[in-house]
Amino acid sequence: MKRVSLSEQRPAALFAASASRPGSVAWLAFLSLAVFVMAVLLPTGMQGQPPGKEKNKQKAKQTAVRTVTIATGLWHPWSLAWLPNGDMLVTERNGKLRVVRDSRLDSEPIAGVPPVHSVRLSGLMEVLPHPNFAQNHWVYLTYTKDVGPDLVATTLARGKLEGNRLTGVKDILICDAWAGDGGSGSRLVWGRDGMLYMTTGASNGNAAQEPGSLRGKILRLRDDGAAAPGNPFEGRPGYKAEIYSMGHRNQLGLAFNPVTGELWNNENGPNGGDEINVILPGRNYGWPLVSLGRTYPGPWQAKTSEPTHAGFEPPIVYWMPSISVSGLTFYTGDKLPKWKGDLFVGGLRYGEIPGTGRLDRILFNEKMEELRRESLLTDLHQRIRDVKQGPDGFLYLATDEINGAILRIEPK
Repeated sequence: MKRVSLSEQRPAALFAASASRPGSVAWLAFLSLAVFVMAVLLPTGMQGQPPGKEKNKQKAKQTAVRTVTIATGLWHPWSLAWLPNGDMLVTERNGKLRVVRDSRLDSEPIAGVPPVHSVRLSGLMEVLPHPNFAQNHWVYLTYTKDVGPDLVATTLARGKLEGNRLTGVKDILICDAWAGDGGSGSRLVWGRDGMLYMTTGASNGNAAQEPGSLRGKILRLRDDGAAAPGNPFEGRPGYKAEIYSMGHRNQLGLAFNPVTGELWNNENGPNGGDEINVILPGRNYGWPLVSLGRTYPGPWQAKTSEPTHAGFEPPIVYWMPSISVSGLTFYTGDKLPKWKGDLFVGGLRYGEIPGTGRLDRILFNEKMEELRRESLLTDLHQRIRDVKQGPDGFLYLATDEINGAILRIEPK
C-alpha cells in the first residue's frame, strides 16, 4: 500500500466535503485561492509539515550564516576528522589522505595509504582516529579494494600516523567481494562502549538480506576489526558475528544521538526514498524488499499492495524526491546556538538534478518526531559530501567536486 502523507490526504477530503455543499463551485474557487496563498506565504521548508507546532515556531527561526573557505583544490573530498592537536584529516576519493593545519592545506599528502579502486563512486572514503590516538597514533580508513578480476570489496584498514606517513597499515576487515563500482559507501563512528561501528553498502542484489554477507549491514567491531562481543547474532548459525543490523542500501552517514545515545544512520534510496533510521541491534531495515523510493526505470521498489515496511524497521525521516543524503551530524556546539540539538544532513543533488546540492537542517521534538526541515546553502550549487562539527564548535563541510573545498559555517 502506498504511504500517503497528511498533505496528500487533507485536500482530497476538503474538496470531497465541499462538493456536497450548496454553491460548491464558488466554494471550491475560494478554497483553491486560499490554499494557493497559504502555500506561497509559508517559509521554505515548512510546506507539508504537521500542524499544531506553533509553540516551536521560535525554535525554527532561520539563522543568518556565511561560509568561509578553508581549503580548495581537493579531488572529491569524502570525509573529515580531527586529531587531538586540532589538525584536520581529509580523504580524497582517488586515494589521498590530506592534512589541514591552522586552516591551511598541506601540499603533501600523507604517505602510506593503501591502493584504492577509484572508479565512479568507489575509492578512499572514511577516515577516523582512534579514541586513544594520543597514545597509539592509530588511524582507520575505509576504502574500495581490488580483490580480483573485476571484483572489489569494501575494506577497513588501520595504520599508525607517524609524522606525515602511515606505517604498519593493515587491512583488518575485508567484506565479501562483488562486481561493480557504486554502492560501496562506508562510514565509521566510535560508540560509548568503545566499539567501532561501520556501515557497508549493497545497492544491487539481495546481499543486504543475506546473513552470511557483510554487505548492506552495520557492523560492530573491536578496534582490531574483529567482531565485538555481545553482538546480536553472535553464535547464531549462518550469520556473520560482526553484524549489528541488516537490510541497508548505501549508507553515507552515521552518528550517535548525543541526547538518547541511539545510533542513527542515513542511506540513499534508489530513485527517491532516502532515509534516516534509528539503528537497533539485530533489526532488519528492509532493503531491497521494502523502500519508499522507486526503481530507476520508474516502478515502486516495494510491493504497493502491502503496508509499507510491514515486518521491518521504518525510517524516522525520508525524502521524496531524494537529495542523495551524505554525511550526518548532531550539532552540540555554542557558536550557532539556535542550531543546538538539531540534525544536519548533506545532500549531493535534489531529484537527480546536477548542481542542486544542499545542507538540510532537521528539527525534532522531545519525542524525536520531525517538526521541520530547512534547506541551506542551495546557492552554492555544490555536492555536500560530509558535514562534521569541529572542535572549535563550528560546522565544517566537504564539497564533492573535482575542485572540492572544505567550508566552515559561521554566523554573520
